[in-house]
Formats: sequence, structure tokens, C-alpha cells
Amino acid sequence: MAVKFQDYYQTLGVPRDATAEQIQRAYRKLAKQYHPDRNKGLEAESKFKQVSEAYEVLKDPAKRQRYDQLGENWQAGQEFRPPPGFEGFEFRGGPNAHGFSFHGGGQFSDFFEALFGQHMRRAGGASGGDPFAGFAHQHDHFRGRGPQEQEAAITVSLHEAHHGCSRSLQLQGPDGNKTIEVQIPPATKPGQKIRLRGQHLLLKVNVAPDPRFSIDGHNLTTEIAVSPATAALGGEVDVPTLDGDVTLTVPPGATSGGGGKLRLKGKGLGGKGDLFVRLRIAVPKTLTDEQRKLYEQLKKLDTGK
Repeated sequence: MAVKFQDYYQTLGVPRDATAEQIQRAYRKLAKQYHPDRNKGLEAESKFKQVSEAYEVLKDPAKRQRYDQLGENWQAGQEFRPPPGFEGFEFRGGPNAHGFSFHGGGQFSDFFEALFGQHMRRAGGASGGDPFAGFAHQHDHFRGRGPQEQEAAITVSLHEAHHGCSRSLQLQGPDGNKTIEVQIPPATKPGQKIRLRGQHLLLKVNVAPDPRFSIDGHNLTTEIAVSPATAALGGEVDVPTLDGDVTLTVPPGATSGGGGKLRLKGKGLGGKGDLFVRLRIAVPKTLTDEQRKLYEQLKKLDTGK
């Protein structure tokens, strides 16, 4: 069953003129609320994917501009380039458009036959209807790559990219609808492309942002808070990974930020990369009487006063 078009602004609960900071705050709040590790509700996983997809588009100024201009067709037009001799055509679309309108001279049907093949002619190019109607997809957006191959993009969670998953992909074409089962292999990194044999389809896999980890290929980075005492003296802390928490030994004299980055080998995406742990020294906002006395003694030792 095809998934209906979602309004990304409505998904994040922000106005269309929201700033980048407002969009980021809204995403972080909703991502924490619906993250599958925290929310086991039946609709949580679906909500998390919708929120991640919306943020992936609206956080990028270029993608957001295309989305504001083209609405649900924003991705369909981003790689379109007319062939030589058809520079006179004008392509128009809008936020609520269901396709594009075309204006200009030349052999209209020959243009689309050359670009998409005979199937496009039968789907509407020759009859004056919507030339993209036969190839429209309601969820995973298709972009033309010529008569022999199409490209599609899907978004999976970081957890799914790590462990692998299967997805039902519905194709709507001039010869009718069909559903295929797509296997996303473990350790799939963002932007990786999978060629589906026999389907003339190249599938690009996007990985949704995760509030706990940043992604760089197969490597992951997370941040954990440690107390000043642990940073100074060393100790053990629990670190989240995509396979569950592990214990990490913090060496004495650890620092915050890049200087405090530790590595867990093989704990990255699919076990092919590493997990880097950035330390953040968290100073307590409130102190007990005993803690205050100890900090005052430490201050005297540091300053001699």
C-alpha cells in the first residue's frame, strides 16, 4: 500500500518560515519521543522514520528550497536535465502540484520518448496527459536515469542499517502495480546504492539521523558525560552502542571534546567501523555539604588559597 505524501513542516510541528534552530529543536524533541529504543508503541517506529525523513530534508537549505518550490515532487526534479535541443522547455511545479507542466516548442512526444523510452509515450507523453503519471511513486521517489534504469531512494533507521532489514517497495508503472521485497544488508552506510537485478532499478539508501550517534561512513561518534572526579582519576563508564551498552575505561587525566575522544574498535556500523566516544566533563549544578567541602579543599590545593 502506498504511503501518502507527508507535509514535512507539519510532521515536525513547525511553521513554514521556521529557522534552522527551530527545526533542529523540534526534531530532537520528537526523535527522543519516538526512538524505538525508548518507545515500544506500535506507531513509534513509523513516527520516528517520518520525523527523521522530514528533518533530513528541512535541515538542508538546498533540499528545503526544492521542497518549498515543488512539494511532493521536490526529489523527482532535482537531477533532471533536458537533452540538447530542448532548452526552450519550461518546467513548472508547486508545493501542491501532482506533476509538472511543460511549455515550449519542439516535438513533445519525441522528447519524452528519447528520455524515458516507449513506456513513457504510452503512459501519457503522446496523449498530452501527465507524462510522469505512469512512474509516480507515493513514498520512495523515482528519478529518471534513461530508458534502461530508474533510481529510487528509501530511508532506514540507523538500527536497520546496522542489523539489516527488509522493505516492501511498491512500484507503479504503465503495465500495472507490483510489490517487491528489498533486502537491505547489514552494515549499509548512508548513500550506499543497491542494484536490484531484473528490475532496472538502482536503490539509494539514506540513513535517518540518530539522536545518539553521528555517522561518518561506517564510523560512529557518540558523547557521554563524566564527572570531574572520573576525568581526573579515571574510572569505568557505560557507553551505548548499536548492540547494547558496553563498559569503557576512562584513563586518568581525561579531557573534554576532541582531546577526550576514545575509540571502541569494531563497534561502528555493522561492525565494519569503530565507535568514537567523545567525553564531556559534567560539573554538578548542586552540591551536597560533603561535596562542597571536598571541592573547597581541592580548590585550596589548586590555588594555595
